[in-house]
Amino acid sequence: MKCQNLIEILEELSPLSYALDWDNSGLLCGRRDKEVNRVYIALDATDEAVKRAVQEGADLLLTHHPLIFRPVRTINSDDFIGRRLLKLLRNDICCYAMHTNFDVMGMADAAAECLGLRDTDVLDVTFTNGEEKEGIGRTGRLPRIMSLSECGEYVKERFSLSHVRIYGDTETNLEYAALCPGSGKSEIKNALKAGADVLITGDIEHHEGIDAVASGISVIDAGHYGIEKLFVDYMKEYISDNCEELEIITHPAEEPFKII
Repeated sequence: MKCQNLIEILEELSPLSYALDWDNSGLLCGRRDKEVNRVYIALDATDEAVKRAVQEGADLLLTHHPLIFRPVRTINSDDFIGRRLLKLLRNDICCYAMHTNFDVMGMADAAAECLGLRDTDVLDVTFTNGEEKEGIGRTGRLPRIMSLSECGEYVKERFSLSHVRIYGDTETNLEYAALCPGSGKSEIKNALKAGADVLITGDIEHHEGIDAVASGISVIDAGHYGIEKLFVDYMKEYISDNCEELEIITHPAEEPFKII
């Protein structure tokens, strides 16, 4: 299959038109006419992911977060982005990123389904077309009323996490949740507006956490990686279902930090 044919299948799921205007999703390097037989999927195009893609003989590296996020003036070995690009290009490996287009069309519903949220709605509308509205995150009712402490344990279980960070009274009962995979501190106001009892997200800083509680909402910080790691298995299943002839290899699941 040509790289362009695979891109068309990926964009049936998450069209680039749903990406936010500051984003850089799409084909970041490589040839659209490249013959693709083996795909390596990772959340990030890290040094290790690029190395493994080369070792596995991948034709395309598929990631959630873009390798190139800001304008690049030079591509050389002086910085890590240049070194990664050089290695990919030297080995004729295409690199394709599905970032905010997947956040809107894929990630949000998948995470909400994993938590078993009911009566879901869009948390932050970023795209409208007539009556259609899509966007970042979801709101919905938890499977049952549970305390903040119980909800923290539930989030840990559902997303297979070693830990979560909780802001708020652990005995507070929760019924309605807002969910934003990745970094969600900018979504606290939308979660409050939606009437959520708790925001489940990642990358919550000290002041945002305590200010959220003071404003009347609890927070469960599951980490940026903690929820978004579902991208890898989700895309493995999607590509396998739609491109049976392709071999899919996934990057090992491992948090990018250690707690000691």
